[in-house]
Amino acid sequence: MQKDHDIIIVGGGMVGAALAARLGNAGFSIGLIERGDAPKAPSGDYDLRISSLNARSLAFIKLSGTELPKERCCPFRHIDVSNQDGTGHSVFSAADSDMKDFGLFIENRTLQHALWERLKELPSVTCYTQSAPVSTVAAGEARLVELDDGKMLSTRLVVGADGARSTLRQLAGIEVTSHDYHQRAMIINVETELPQQDVSWQVFTPTGPMAMLPLPGHRASLVWYDSDKATKAREAMEDDMLKIAIEAAFPKRLGNLTRVVSRASFPIKRQHARRYIGKRLALIGDAAHVVHPLAGQGLNIGLHDADTLADMVIKGRDPGDYLNLLRFECQRRAANQAMIAATDSFHHLFTGAKPLRQLGDLSLHLAERFPFAKRMMMQQANGRNPFRMW
Repeated sequence: MQKDHDIIIVGGGMVGAALAARLGNAGFSIGLIERGDAPKAPSGDYDLRISSLNARSLAFIKLSGTELPKERCCPFRHIDVSNQDGTGHSVFSAADSDMKDFGLFIENRTLQHALWERLKELPSVTCYTQSAPVSTVAAGEARLVELDDGKMLSTRLVVGADGARSTLRQLAGIEVTSHDYHQRAMIINVETELPQQDVSWQVFTPTGPMAMLPLPGHRASLVWYDSDKATKAREAMEDDMLKIAIEAAFPKRLGNLTRVVSRASFPIKRQHARRYIGKRLALIGDAAHVVHPLAGQGLNIGLHDADTLADMVIKGRDPGDYLNLLRFECQRRAANQAMIAATDSFHHLFTGAKPLRQLGDLSLHLAERFPFAKRMMMQQANGRNPFRMW
């Protein structure tokens, strides 16, 4: 059967666009199906949706030939983790892991736009915007994907990167397990009197963590976890009242705020697909897994999915070879399950009953006392081999 594309990717968000750029840069014929339009260039105030990119994710993006605008990126070299009363405290520095920095913080829309700009430069990539799949079926050595405009496309592999409510996953009949943490996260973009670069910090409280993600200049993205009721009450506050509430609750190191720029909130849930693959089909990113965001690793593990899959496609003869897809699932499910277990443990240790919180405090204290353990944790978080000593 004549194939329209070597690989079809459903979902043009950050993970899907990154995979399309990487494989397109390697010469594969790629069809990218996106429900919306191509993203617009970011401008003005920083967007609420901020993500961290670790070393492995940045290396993967670099391999696609994508250039990130430095003026809207903020590298960070330190991660400071503590509890509210200071009895548990640990500081992780990139230099301790033989790294220049841990990575950078970037707006989701900035990353997505940069990737789509790269896609425009790749002749082997075709973008089908304002399109969505309505059916898919395996047919011999191909998989057929029907779009909502009636177009029928054939491919050797279709990849679902269309988010937590993945249409492709539903069409493939793949079920998910889910868990509601009964917690809500409020994201607040602020301007501060003090510059907030170089370090990202997180303070654990019995109701959930408070975190600061640095942005260029005197800007920061704050993340405030709490109950649904308390978070919605804060979200309804006037800017001046919210400013007072932040300055009263957050650590003094944040400094005074000069402006609350924007705010929003979302419920915290976990989700995991029962399987990542089907016949000539694979799921990556949020289509496969949604983890608790307290570690800030959601985008990174999605990009690691894409990196692993791209590597297997590039090295193999057939992008949809089932044994290769099985290897992909085994590698990524083990890694993602470990991240789910880790974030679950942190959540319960620091927001559970007092004995659990005391155990969490002890874990931070021990991490600070054993540099080797800190090094292993940071190497693992950055997608590196934690047992490599040079």
